[in-house]
Amino acid sequence: MKALIVDLNRCNGCYNCQLACKDEHCENDWAPIALAQPQTGQFWCRVDEEERGRVPVVRVAYTPTFCGHCDACPLIGLAPEAVYRREDGLVVIDPEKARGRRDLAEACPLGMVYFNGDAQVAQKCTGCAHLLDSGWSQPRCVDACATDALRWGDIEDFADEIAAGAADERLEGLGSHVYYVNRPKRWIAGTVANRGENEVIIGVPVTIFDADGEVVAQVETDEFGDFRYCECEKASYRVRIEAPGYDAVEFDADCADRDVVLDDVFVDMLR
Repeated sequence: MKALIVDLNRCNGCYNCQLACKDEHCENDWAPIALAQPQTGQFWCRVDEEERGRVPVVRVAYTPTFCGHCDACPLIGLAPEAVYRREDGLVVIDPEKARGRRDLAEACPLGMVYFNGDAQVAQKCTGCAHLLDSGWSQPRCVDACATDALRWGDIEDFADEIAAGAADERLEGLGSHVYYVNRPKRWIAGTVANRGENEVIIGVPVTIFDADGEVVAQVETDEFGDFRYCECEKASYRVRIEAPGYDAVEFDADCADRDVVLDDVFVDMLR
């Protein structure tokens, strides 16, 4: 059985995987594995972008997204005569037996199954099964990845990564064969400045406490007066700023739903 490891710490948003998928499948009929992918409207490999933070501290996180080729694939349950699992674990929609089955495209919790209205068939990632059958060792998306953010191989060879990673939460409990590792955690960022002198303050100690009052991190502002702690869980924190010559100030930082940027507050409060 095969698995796809997606290392989000290595993905730089180059989109090579998405483009390689289009190049391999658009205008190319790989029946009986798959019919040609339409030029628009379908992304069997899709790079999702998430803007994190707010001005002036903004980052973009990239997440390559694929069909999970799940052990408990809901498509197989709906149409076992038209959707099958190969020995390597890849789930394939038979383009002939699945004609007219729009319900298959609606069954994927991840939204990675599409209905081709012209061909009247549901379509999705095949893991480039046609290439693997012709001697390729990996799908086109993995072959095109310049940073090794994507790796393909036997599940047993990725035991450590699988233990440390997780499937997309929308596929929880379905036995996805796509595992994400090094997911970025939440972060708390800010800028400390002396409003009266209109200057940032360098080397200011910043202490971050968890909800129980325990210290989880101690950082300092850099040469631009900025600080950022990038290892926060989805939880609430308390931030204490102790700029020399100023009263210490504290702020709440709720990272449950988003990253926290406190720079404007610091500028207003420090004096």
